[in-house]
Amino acid sequence: MTDGRAVEELVVGVLGGTGPQGRGLAVRLAAQGQRVLLGSRDAERAGEVAAEVATRAATVAGDVEVSVTGGSNVDVAGAADLVIVAVPFAGHAATLAELATPLAGKIVVDCVVPMGFDELGAFVLDVEEGSVAQQAAALLPDSHVVGAFHHLSAKLLEDLSQPTLDGDVMVVGDDRASMDVVQALAGRLPGMRGIYAGRLRNARQVEALTINLVSVNRRYKVHAGVRITDV
Repeated sequence: MTDGRAVEELVVGVLGGTGPQGRGLAVRLAAQGQRVLLGSRDAERAGEVAAEVATRAATVAGDVEVSVTGGSNVDVAGAADLVIVAVPFAGHAATLAELATPLAGKIVVDCVVPMGFDELGAFVLDVEEGSVAQQAAALLPDSHVVGAFHHLSAKLLEDLSQPTLDGDVMVVGDDRASMDVVQALAGRLPGMRGIYAGRLRNARQVEALTINLVSVNRRYKVHAGVRITDV
C-alpha cells in the first residue's frame, strides 16, 4: 500500500486537481513539502494549473522544496502513492470506473459531496450505493477507499494569507492502516487534525454535513468548518 513510508514521503495525486477543492488541497500540501500530482481529463490544463499551484505554494514554503506537476487522471492515478478524488459528483462514477487498474492496492481518499441546488438552496442528492465514498469502494474493489476532506472550504484552502486553518477532518473507512495514513496527511495541513469518524458506511452523514455548512456560509457570509471537541 504505502510500504510503511512516512506520510510526508508519499506522492499525493489529486484527481480533479484543476477545480477549487483540488487546487486548494494541492497548494496547502505542496507548501508543506508534499510532492503533488494534479490530474485532469485535460492533461495540458493540468500542467498549467500545476505550475500556478507550485508558484503560489513557493511563496509561503520558505526553504521547503515545492513539487507540483500535472497530467491526465489515468497517469496521475498510476504514478501517485495515494490519490485524492476531488472531481464533480456528476463525473465521479465515470471517472473512477476507468481507473480501477491503476488505483489497485492504493489508498483512495474521496472528498466528493453529492450536492444539488434549487430555489431553496443546497440539498443532498441520493446515491444508490449509500454515499459517494461507498460508490468509490464499489467501483474500486482492489483499492483502500477512505472518506475525508469534505468540510474544508476551498476558498480558505487557497487563501495562503491565512497560514493556519481552523477545523478538523472527519475520516471514515474500513481499513485502519489506510485511515491512519489519511489522518496523518490531514495533520499536515496547518491547524488541522484527522479525526476517526467511523466505518465507511457512515460516509453518508459526513458528506451530507457539508450541505449544512453551505447553508451556514450563505446565511452568515463565512467559510465554516468543523471542530471536534474533547478529542
